[in-house]
Formats: sequence, C-alpha cells, structure tokens
Amino acid sequence: MYGLVNRALQQMICARCGNEGWQSVRHRAGIEDEVFVRMDSYPDEITERLLESASKELGTTAGKLLEDFGRFWVRYTMVEGYGALLNDLGGDFRSALNSLDGMHARVHLLYPALRPPRFRCESLEDAQIRLHYWSDRRGLAPMVVGLIEGLAERYGVTASVRHESQHAPGHDSFIIQLRDKASNVV
Repeated sequence: MYGLVNRALQQMICARCGNEGWQSVRHRAGIEDEVFVRMDSYPDEITERLLESASKELGTTAGKLLEDFGRFWVRYTMVEGYGALLNDLGGDFRSALNSLDGMHARVHLLYPALRPPRFRCESLEDAQIRLHYWSDRRGLAPMVVGLIEGLAERYGVTASVRHESQHAPGHDSFIIQLRDKASNVV
C-alpha cells in the first residue's frame, strides 16, 4: 500500500486517541517508521499490522475499524489534494459509482505500483444498486462499505449498504439501498 493510506490511518487514530494513542498503535504493531511518505509504496503487511494494533487500542473489531476508515478515507482524500479526482466522478452518486474504475486509472498515473480494485454497478429495482467489487487484497469488504457510505454522504444521499456475498475469492458484491435525507426511497 502507498504511504498515503498509512498516513490516513495515522490521522484517523490521532483524531480518536491523540498522538499518544498513535504511538501505542505503532509500537504494538512493531512499526519503526515514524513518518510514512505519501508517494512511497509499503508492504501490505505494515498496514495490516497497524489495523490489527489499532483495533486493539480502540477496543473495536478490525471490520468496524475498516468501515470507519472507509468513511474517513473519502474526507481525507478531499483535503489531501485529491478533491478534483472525486469531483470528476460525476454529478450524482450513481454516476460516481460507475466512474470508480476511471478514477483509479487516473490515480494509477500518480502511483504506478497501485493495485486498484475494480467495480461494476448493476441497477436493481426499488432504488437499489448492486456493486460488484474485485480486489487481489483480501478482507477489505468492510472498508468498501464505509467508502460507499462516505461517498453517498458526499453526494447528499443516505445509502444503506449490506455486504451481499462473496462470489469467489477477491469478488464481493454489495447491495446499496438509496434514500434521500428525509429517509424516502430515491
């Protein structure tokens, strides 16, 4: 993973339990790096150890932490200079979901070692979307739930997201029920 991800995780942990909490997480995970360079690539194992250590420090499950991190990631990338990429996703939530692969293709130009996930949307009845997600990284489905919710919030939509199934290793799908702010089905 790129240092940008580890820096975001650090910021989220610091926001919850201060720099002392972050230092405790880092030490518990056995991470020597005090600073993660945004554009440098780090072994996935470092991020995994940080997540495991942070879930213990914060007294939560790894799944819940990943979901929270997904929501945090949307806000974090906006302030870290990637707002234009998010703005180019489209004028509404559905367009944004359909543009995720294109956005990752653009990000790949900045981060050549990027191993991005792939997404495909399927419109269902009753304001529902099935989002298919493929990744060579295992166990990130909870983060995708948080990302979807954070992205929906950015577009002023409430999205109830449920992990529908794992069709094959690395291929998950999610059902997204869209609602407007008055809790009416969109």
